[in-house]
Amino acid sequence: MQLTDFLKVDTATNPHFHPHHSTKLVYLNNATGFPQAYEYDRDSQQATRLVETSERIMLATYIENDLLIGMDYGVNEKQQLYLWKNNEDLVPLTNDPAHIHHYGGVSPNKEWIAWSSNRRHEQFFDVYIQHVSTRDIQCVYKDDARYDPVCFHPDGHHLLIKKTNTNLDNDLGLLHLETKELEWLTPHESEASFTDAAFSNDGKSLYLLTNVGREHTGIARLQLQSKELEWLYTGDWDYEALTLSHDGTYLAYAVNEGGVSHAFLTHLPSQTAKKLPIQSGVVTSFTFSHDVTQLVFSLDGAANPAALWCYHLKEQTVTKLANSTREHTVQEKLREPEQLAFTSSDGETIPSFYYKPDGDGPYPTVIFVHGGPESQIRSVYNPFLQYFVSQGFAVCTPNVRGSTGYGKRYHHLDDKRKRMDAVRDLNELAEWLKTEGFAHPDKIAVMGRSYGGFMVLAAITHYPTQWAAAIDIVGISSFKSFLENTSIWRRKVREDEYGSLEEDRDFFDEIDPIHKVDDIQAPLLVLHGRNDPRVPISEAEQIVEQLKHRHHPVDSLYFENEGHFFVRYENNLAAYEKSFSFLRKWL
Repeated sequence: MQLTDFLKVDTATNPHFHPHHSTKLVYLNNATGFPQAYEYDRDSQQATRLVETSERIMLATYIENDLLIGMDYGVNEKQQLYLWKNNEDLVPLTNDPAHIHHYGGVSPNKEWIAWSSNRRHEQFFDVYIQHVSTRDIQCVYKDDARYDPVCFHPDGHHLLIKKTNTNLDNDLGLLHLETKELEWLTPHESEASFTDAAFSNDGKSLYLLTNVGREHTGIARLQLQSKELEWLYTGDWDYEALTLSHDGTYLAYAVNEGGVSHAFLTHLPSQTAKKLPIQSGVVTSFTFSHDVTQLVFSLDGAANPAALWCYHLKEQTVTKLANSTREHTVQEKLREPEQLAFTSSDGETIPSFYYKPDGDGPYPTVIFVHGGPESQIRSVYNPFLQYFVSQGFAVCTPNVRGSTGYGKRYHHLDDKRKRMDAVRDLNELAEWLKTEGFAHPDKIAVMGRSYGGFMVLAAITHYPTQWAAAIDIVGISSFKSFLENTSIWRRKVREDEYGSLEEDRDFFDEIDPIHKVDDIQAPLLVLHGRNDPRVPISEAEQIVEQLKHRHHPVDSLYFENEGHFFVRYENNLAAYEKSFSFLRKWL
């Protein structure tokens, strides 16, 4: 099998049923080489690409019989909204390519849509509504903070909005669109998130996910008048992907158990819950059909790439939607990972997924670190990691301290000046893999993207003798220069996690890889997109330049038409062919 075979496996995500037809749904598929909008017809079992564009489509959903499209340019994340009417050209709605626009729902009468944008000031996001027919735009709420619309109230006169305080803390409020009065619904003192909110049909309550006063996220019902919170489901893992059926009778949701999803459906009138029979993987994007007889979702598993699946409520069966993705030839080569954990030197349990190749160990091993760190590596299809395994490399993907999915306490174990404890986890993981016979002692590489790229650079500067090779993808080489140069709207939420320029410059000078380049012993490959609005390409250029100056083995590949994420097939092929050649050379 070639790398191309793994990369050509297309994925189906983000399904939305047509509001009036239970046989049609729209979703995103990357079969062309980057995400595009497709419509699936249940009667013919065929999918049709809807919009011809050479750019990434980030959003596709229905507004009556028309399609709302969200698209950016050059993967710069400055999403613009369009209306696709009568199978003709895209009609611009936001038409402000210098700024970001986040969609926030359509009004009950389907005449207005809501969105947020930083068009007033680059650092702040205000809330707008726009008339679908006249294109008239009204700013309904502005303040010097991050605000986003969530959804319209069933009465059409109120809008649920979210204020983001940090990546893990937010508030929900009900905005009266005529008076502009805002009533906060979720007062709280300690850190808490309130997400996936949906109004009951009578408009008197909200179903939502929250971890207020708890270690893990659960499902609750919030009474709007009294602001009383009633817990419906809680547990020792996070609940996610909460979706309410159009008639208000069913809740669909998933439980994230160590990076693997379990899917459930609750009938609200009877309060009976049923676990759905699904394959191993991660469930996202539930959508109910108009007649509430079908529940479609995207299921992405390590050995079962993301496709659309349907749960038939009457028959209580799950079937894959034929032809929602193409047939692929790599199925027999795909590996399900083992869930492993080791105990760090300070007693923390560090979980990971381990992909074992054919043959007997110990193996040349790649440790791959996720971004965030407010994120979690999960059991999903990853084409280049699966390719590495098929070529004889073992792959270990840890959820180092600071990862989400394991409770608030675990997430905060790497905050600010505890940052290097997470880097120590990587070094101790490598030692543990060697001790257990999983990894060849002299053939361990570390690889990561975004914040994971920082972890790579920190690992090879603070533990230089551990690593045989390293690959940094859109990584941070200096928190100080990163915070100075990242998009201004991101700086505050990043400082809450990483530390601030005002208070932590001395600490950044102490840990930043750019100040310890002379300690690096491992050969380094650096990959980056020039349109990256999150981690500027200067983070890559400065460390590559210094390593070249000291004649250290370093290589780089920069993409002119990519941002923080590589979405185009030809660029992913180039990036990971180079990565594989690099690993093969040094391991």
